[in-house]
Amino acid sequence: MDAAVSCPGVLPQMKLSSSGLSLSDHKFQIGRSYARSIGALSCNKGLRIVPKKLKFLCSAASRDDERNEMVFGASHWEKKSPVGETLCVAAGVCTYGGTAVESHHSHTVEEKVGVLLLNLGGPETLDDVQPFLFNLFADPDIIRLPRVFRFLQKPLAKLISVLRAPKSKEGYASIGGGSPLRKMTDEQANALKMALESKDMPVNVYVGMRYWFPFTEEAVHQIKRDRITRLVVLPLYPQFSISTTGSSVRVLQKIFRNDPYLSRLPVSVINSWYQREGYIKSMADLISKELESFSEPAQVMIFFSAHGVPLSYVKDSGDPYKDQMEECIFLIMKELKARGINNEHTLAYQSRVGPVQWLKPYTDEVLVELGRKGVKSLLTVPVSFVSEHIETLEEIDMEYKELALESGIENWGRVPALGLTPSFITDLADAVIEALPLAAATSTPKITSAVDHDPMRWAIKMFFGSFLAFFLFFSPKMLMAFRNHLI
Repeated sequence: MDAAVSCPGVLPQMKLSSSGLSLSDHKFQIGRSYARSIGALSCNKGLRIVPKKLKFLCSAASRDDERNEMVFGASHWEKKSPVGETLCVAAGVCTYGGTAVESHHSHTVEEKVGVLLLNLGGPETLDDVQPFLFNLFADPDIIRLPRVFRFLQKPLAKLISVLRAPKSKEGYASIGGGSPLRKMTDEQANALKMALESKDMPVNVYVGMRYWFPFTEEAVHQIKRDRITRLVVLPLYPQFSISTTGSSVRVLQKIFRNDPYLSRLPVSVINSWYQREGYIKSMADLISKELESFSEPAQVMIFFSAHGVPLSYVKDSGDPYKDQMEECIFLIMKELKARGINNEHTLAYQSRVGPVQWLKPYTDEVLVELGRKGVKSLLTVPVSFVSEHIETLEEIDMEYKELALESGIENWGRVPALGLTPSFITDLADAVIEALPLAAATSTPKITSAVDHDPMRWAIKMFFGSFLAFFLFFSPKMLMAFRNHLI
């Protein structure tokens, strides 16, 4: 790999692999993974350090010849930075722990600041469900096929979406016929815009959905038309995962890499923000308020239910999601204990799909076990979600509530998603303000597919991949599905 220093306005990335997170000169621990250098690092000669004693971030660009693309890292990584994860610099500003390195090169062009909110998206009508599912399962960050079977990605996504659509339609019908996610995200965008303007920062706020309208590509095209000169990318996922923020950022990287204007645009990506004080306190506020609705608040078990991810993402690809989620729960409970709330709590993972192993423990299994242990009062906290959608309104409020009551839990409560909570919106605005000076070479994670170096494991995957493909394509049920639904 050839190393080269760079502080341009491209959308760079860190590199997550089976060995951990690849950054720069330092080897350090992130959860249970270690990071090493991706190349030599040096700083632009036009930089001067303020103040003298400064540990600063400077971007390092390395070319991965195998992929023929740029991979960016940072000279250091501070786990508890003001914006959740340390971001590298752009426009000649480097910061570490809030201290800046300033550039002698200034720009006189009038700035137009943009904020891009990233989210999953959801079908707005029942007719949207099947094509939405197709977009979801066609994402290689959601269904990871061995390289030699990548050509099956879209046909397999078509099959799965056709087969899952009827059940999914029932779920969306039960919550009003569609997902409220777009409406809520638009409202959050408007609230964020007003919050930033109240802090004397006029901005354009855009919404980009990964799997439904308005797609991320549409938002980026509008950003370009509006001639935005500095951009903050804010995924509405508190914790980072390959399958959420990672997938959305990959789309941005592809667009930016191939566009002369966008490739020079200073960009700052807030990879995760679960550690932010404003977010933690907002969650604690909602939990403490809901506890008061129980007749005996101190006897209530606080049950954090997080969206799951396949275990292989964490074990094979170094996804930090599990570690970040556990730290997030620790911080929320620490805040609650500081307020005199010492309830017992537990964490489980929901929404698993398919035969592969996902992060455990599973929400449905834990609910049954809690009932067996005699837990009578339960307050469920959807900790992965900042907006109401099918996983909260149908999966938690209907499926899991029914299971809990059947298992012996008598008193059920659920904390609402943060939504438009003023303290939460204010904290997002603060995160944007803190990230803006860093716009340029951001430490956006570069997610790589897990590579099997063990020949036996590779052979097993090839065999079962072939068997699965044969079964899917030639079973009578699958053929009937294709015949009835393929266009």
